[in-house]
Amino acid sequence: MLRGMQTPSLSRRRFLQSTAVASAPFILPSGIWSAEVKPNDKISVGFIGMGKQNGGLMNRFMGSKEAICVAVSDCDTTRRNAARDRANGRQKNKDCKTYEDFRELIARKDIDAVCIATPDHWHAIQTIGALNSGKDVYCEKPLTHNVHESVEVMKAVKKNKRVLQTGSMQRSSRGFRVACELVRNGVIGEVKRTAVNIGGPGRPCDLKTEKEEPGLDWDMWIGPGPMRGYSSVLSPRGVHGHFPNWRNYKEYGGGMVCDWGAHMIDIVQWGLDKDNSGPVATIPAKDPKAMKGAQLVYEGGIHMMHGAGLGSSFYGTEGRVECHRGRLGLWLGDKHVAGNQGGKKVNLNQELDRIEAEYLKDAKVKLYDSNNHVGDFLNSMQSRKKPITNEIVGARTSIACHLLNQTYYNQEAITWNPKKNTFAKGGDPKWLTRNYRGQWKV
Repeated sequence: MLRGMQTPSLSRRRFLQSTAVASAPFILPSGIWSAEVKPNDKISVGFIGMGKQNGGLMNRFMGSKEAICVAVSDCDTTRRNAARDRANGRQKNKDCKTYEDFRELIARKDIDAVCIATPDHWHAIQTIGALNSGKDVYCEKPLTHNVHESVEVMKAVKKNKRVLQTGSMQRSSRGFRVACELVRNGVIGEVKRTAVNIGGPGRPCDLKTEKEEPGLDWDMWIGPGPMRGYSSVLSPRGVHGHFPNWRNYKEYGGGMVCDWGAHMIDIVQWGLDKDNSGPVATIPAKDPKAMKGAQLVYEGGIHMMHGAGLGSSFYGTEGRVECHRGRLGLWLGDKHVAGNQGGKKVNLNQELDRIEAEYLKDAKVKLYDSNNHVGDFLNSMQSRKKPITNEIVGARTSIACHLLNQTYYNQEAITWNPKKNTFAKGGDPKWLTRNYRGQWKV
């Protein structure tokens, strides 16, 4: 971790914009700007982890008139240089610099924001390091690798008065927002249960060791995780067009429970209005070897079944809502009344128009409306208001995912205190964190 690093100043443009918003929290004093930072018309962004996901994110950031890519970091030489060349080519300059060690990138005083898309076991260390260095942060989901890291990220955002956006992009999708508004406004009555249909928990990494090739700093890729021999399954060399499978191994990811759970469980918590709390208990699957069937329990006795329904599903006294990417269905009683899921194939956008006109016309609950996840982050950087998937949303969703995983790993029912972020009954404190290797700590 970076300790004792001085918080750098903002660009003059960023400072002026932030102070112009009268209602914005965390207004910074004028003395924070220094002559060391040259005035800049654009938000300067550095990118850490240049695999497939950050390739797409970099395009989104550079597609905005507000942002410019000034730095990239990756422990693979080929990915690092390819990302630099792509940024410079698109921006028609030679301003983008490369760094093997991300700490050099976040130490730069001229960088306003950092976009992190590394394997999960790196997220918290890089996020907290960037926050402590005065950067706003866009970090891919899941925000953290364990419960302890979720708590520390929330603390770091508050301490440094920074803006953080979690890469749970589904909240910036109209279909998911409408689905949650149907639930929150009681269209399906009182919610009795929910479900998420995602893959299983993480599994121990048992991959065969392969011969290392020049150009990859394997020690840096491992970082805080347990050291093991190189595997191309974990880190394919060079520029590649797929998502590597490190996410399925508990040492470096959290399986689909964390990978897709960070999307689908997030939507369940949005629909249940549990962004500031989360589950209060877990129930193990009946079969100790099962990859689905465990449950999260929310206040009021609402159960979330893992491995059932569509993507995110809500079941109420008067009907149900099922939603996934590009799919939404509304049932009242047993009758399918709207959407393109479970009934005849129709245009989803037209159906969303109809749902809002017929079922949400007088809605008392209107949720945060974002249609551009990266744009929402950039807007929040300027307004200093919290974005749609802020650190609390990201951390609370991650905690829910981690508790579900621990229920599979240990086959133990857990009673959880979301206010204290600790076990109320059952569980072991060591489940909340991990052993960090070498110099890396959270």
